[in-house]
Amino acid sequence: MEFLIFSTLAAAFYFLPSIIGLRKRNAGAIFVLNLFLGWTVIGWVVSLVWALTNEGVVTPIVVQANIQPSPPVCSTCHAPVRASDVFCTRCGNKIGWPVSQRTLA
Repeated sequence: MEFLIFSTLAAAFYFLPSIIGLRKRNAGAIFVLNLFLGWTVIGWVVSLVWALTNEGVVTPIVVQANIQPSPPVCSTCHAPVRASDVFCTRCGNKIGWPVSQRTLA
């Protein structure tokens, strides 16, 4: 009976880093390190330190693109044109602007 209690306590102490690190993101890696290298003092201490370290809060990085509307270009030569132009200044092609279908009230 004493052997069973001693064995249970020894196993619990041996796998203490794995028990502490159960809720961590790398719980499987901590367990494998503890299982295979826990018999060495260095492996057990490393797995314990890994289980006790704070993972920190992962903050997402938000990148806002400053998207400017592209200037209008000629459909033939792709030269920039103004909204008031009727013809392209480079190639002379007639600019076909879409006409707004607003009704005047």
